[in-house]
Amino acid sequence: MRIAFYGSSLLSSYWNGAATYYRGMLHELSHYGHDITFYEPDAFDRQQHRDIEPPDWARVVVYPATEDALRGVVAEARQADVVVKASGVGVFDNELIEGVMEAARPGAIRIFWDVDAPATLAEITPQPDHPLRRTLPKLDFVLTYGGGPPVVAAYEGLGARRCVPVYNAVDPATHHPVPAEPRFRADLSFLGNRLPDRETRVEEFFLRPAALLPERAFLIGGNGWESKPMSGNVRHLGHVYTREHNAFNTSPLAVLNIARDSMAQTGWSPATRVFEATGAGACLITDAWVGLDMFLKEGEEVLVARDGQDVADHVAALTPERSQAIGAAARRRVLESHTYARRGAEVDALLRAALARKDAA
Repeated sequence: MRIAFYGSSLLSSYWNGAATYYRGMLHELSHYGHDITFYEPDAFDRQQHRDIEPPDWARVVVYPATEDALRGVVAEARQADVVVKASGVGVFDNELIEGVMEAARPGAIRIFWDVDAPATLAEITPQPDHPLRRTLPKLDFVLTYGGGPPVVAAYEGLGARRCVPVYNAVDPATHHPVPAEPRFRADLSFLGNRLPDRETRVEEFFLRPAALLPERAFLIGGNGWESKPMSGNVRHLGHVYTREHNAFNTSPLAVLNIARDSMAQTGWSPATRVFEATGAGACLITDAWVGLDMFLKEGEEVLVARDGQDVADHVAALTPERSQAIGAAARRRVLESHTYARRGAEVDALLRAALARKDAA
């Protein structure tokens, strides 16, 4: 099938946490013979911070963030068998959801793919006339990269015909163990951009443990933390390119995952970082959220913290031997149950079943 996918960026992870999710999912779908075109705006300096060049498994159209260019890429939706509008493009989101779904040919499969369902639902639920809410009944699917039963119920309650979570996963070809690098060595590392709905949790789960353990080394990567007051044992790296993520994850004693506020409250929302880290064999410490046991087993494959004191206690008690054992167990689990090969098979089956229904009708 010809898939037209309108998203934030396939080529750059700069202020774009969905990049590795898009890459893993679409690369896998290409193995099923799908012809994929990814449309991304030239915005937010992402093209100046590319992690990859256009791959051989997808055509990438980078368009200027202008109304004229928007009209051009919207018109191309009519050539596709599957039209996908992702959340969080950041430029012309409302115009895209209405435009590409209206432009799609009558027999095309129409999908909204939500990579931040709690935030999207918080925005559209109180707005009956929101463009996405008006479009929901016309779609074949809402796919989400997390959220579980609460998100499914919320979307279907707003008029979506069918909502299916397609969770984050690992691509073992891109996220795997590598030798440690001195510049990434630390007792605890955290990678994430500074965002309003994450900052308070970073203060509790990362900066507080750093203050409680002044003799231990802490490392933070991501954009926006330059002006944040931190204790002297915290080192800030700035943006970490995806080609450096494996070394970032394999070099410290442990890696920390911190969910954003909405993701933690909703549950069933493992971030891409969970699978990037465990795929590299890292010992992961995560904040607690409902649904975690669906992905990793507490105490054996992941360490779970309810507050900053828990994080500090985990770091203080962790030995290199236990760190390696937890990381190895987590890697076995994700390679067995949480790969993009599995997720791609799920989505391919959904597409083929939807096409069969349309053909029969």
